[in-house]
Amino acid sequence: MPTRTLYATANVPAETSQLDIAGDLLTLLRHTTTEPRPDTQLEALTLAVAADLPVLLWGEPGIGKTAALTQLAAALDLPLTTVIASVHEPSDFSGLPVVGDDPAEQGIPMAPPDWAVRLVRAGRGLLFLDELSTAPPAVQAALLRLVLERRIGALRLPPGVRIVAAANPRSSAADGWELSPPLANRFVHLQWTHDHEVVVRGLGGTWPRATLPRLDPEKLPQAVDYARRAVCGLLTGRPKLVHQLPSSETRRGGAWPSPRSWEMAMSLTAFASAAGSSREVLSLLVRGTVGDGPGLELLAWVDRMDLPDPELFLADPTAGELPERGDLRQAVLDGVVAAVRNRPERTRWDAAWALLVRALETGAPDLVVVPATTLAALRRDDWDVPASIERLAGAISLSQRADRAATAAKARR
Repeated sequence: MPTRTLYATANVPAETSQLDIAGDLLTLLRHTTTEPRPDTQLEALTLAVAADLPVLLWGEPGIGKTAALTQLAAALDLPLTTVIASVHEPSDFSGLPVVGDDPAEQGIPMAPPDWAVRLVRAGRGLLFLDELSTAPPAVQAALLRLVLERRIGALRLPPGVRIVAAANPRSSAADGWELSPPLANRFVHLQWTHDHEVVVRGLGGTWPRATLPRLDPEKLPQAVDYARRAVCGLLTGRPKLVHQLPSSETRRGGAWPSPRSWEMAMSLTAFASAAGSSREVLSLLVRGTVGDGPGLELLAWVDRMDLPDPELFLADPTAGELPERGDLRQAVLDGVVAAVRNRPERTRWDAAWALLVRALETGAPDLVVVPATTLAALRRDDWDVPASIERLAGAISLSQRADRAATAAKARR
């Protein structure tokens, strides 16, 4: 009797029905929406994808790298192909030799894997190379041709395919390896971190929407010229930055400057300019391409490129806009004073004083102290002191007294 009861219960359709209900609940849990939301790292990722540069996302396990790539592929309407690099053999990326009818005449072609064939047939897609830091050196070597030349065996990936990889730091990777320098230098390295508000809102069902940057067609020629002037101008003055292979193994597995990575930095600068991206986005991209030090130098050079010509202010002190950032404003004022020193004339000297008064009225008073002191020392005997100097005297005197008080207090300590 118990046997018949168990048999009857096992065939009750209600058991299958409960699994269907569980599936419905799982579907509801997986259902999310997206919303437009400023996200610097997501914008940097989409900009690099638009520039058709391989991107490597670095982050601790569980930080959401895979989820971000899945959402990115869905938002861009690109079929996602995920390849776990650490579980593949080198031949999976270089191709398997296939003996033909006459090897002496036709050679031995290298057969590509099935996922590569599907990508070529589709003509577009997002290739996601996961767990890159757990791939052994032999596999990393086989990936070089795929990442740089986009070739797998005898196939070449079409232009519509983008490559993004993800890796954990060696300290948190299972049997992790440092990336080889040749492979690391082929990627734009982005540090993927979590934002508390984004995670909370995402778990509530709404994640940021990934969208490709809107490039202004009219800005394309200017963007290319701007990027070339930025990179070439920096490297002209800092030739040692052209190629610097780091000495430590860990740093070699990240971003570092080389002619290849500078070319990527130039492309990203042009894309960021054409898209009107923020300085924070450009900072993530260039530092992720050539490293923190060279990247920051490029950003500083770009800032100086955007500064107004000192001659513009000497011709008309009311023309042009003074930068809001204190360091850039200081650079403009110093440049104007330097231009007067190089060509001292009464009208130019008076115009510089008028500009310092304008800077005093629209910014921090301490920024005009050094330029005003230097400009006063340039006065010729036959030049009358302009009345505008009286408006600067109080601020300069107060700032100098504050500096002396700070120096005295420091000496007492």
